[in-house]
Amino acid sequence: MKGEREEVLQLSGLQHFTFCRRQWALIHIEGLWKENLHTVEGDLFHARAHDEKARERRGDTLILRGLAIYSRTLGITGQCDVVEFHADTQGVPLYGEKGSWQPYPVEYKKGKPKEHDADKLQLCAQAMCLEEMLCCAIPEGALFYGEPHRRTVVPFTEPLRQAVQSSLKEMHQLYRRGYTPQVKPTKACNACSLKELCLPRLQRYGTVAEYLRQAEEG
Repeated sequence: MKGEREEVLQLSGLQHFTFCRRQWALIHIEGLWKENLHTVEGDLFHARAHDEKARERRGDTLILRGLAIYSRTLGITGQCDVVEFHADTQGVPLYGEKGSWQPYPVEYKKGKPKEHDADKLQLCAQAMCLEEMLCCAIPEGALFYGEPHRRTVVPFTEPLRQAVQSSLKEMHQLYRRGYTPQVKPTKACNACSLKELCLPRLQRYGTVAEYLRQAEEG
């Protein structure tokens, strides 16, 4: 991917994009959003992890929450739920801290592990941002799911990294075009907070905005 971008996308959009390209476009291109029970519960669950003032030390582990991250190469910006820095002679220096530290990103998710890779891709993208910012290598991280209440270790394999790059490349292309993909109804649509805005009949129109304009004119 090119090192310079005209636009910088939200890293969190990678999860939306993996779940449904149209959902991502409605949110990040057309600026539409609607809360439902799932989104509210998810926000409350994340609020406990995103306390930027919380800086905790547990033995040889330093825990930072709500850490802002950015990648010029990938053209994304975002925030990590939690990044653990483990004391490691092969790690990197941290401002205000003695010694060297190895970063280990941890993303908090409501519910259970999913069948698709949306959560893994989001976590891997966080790691790739941290690697660029800190000039280091991060081999793995973890997803913490609220329902089983335990971590799932995620190795940042080359195929997973390539999937992140491929998805972000397509996201940038769609964003620059201002293009919203057409509806592809699945059973997952029932749980989507945008299901009342994203309707199958909108396939005939390029964007929701165009549909609303034509509805007003009619």
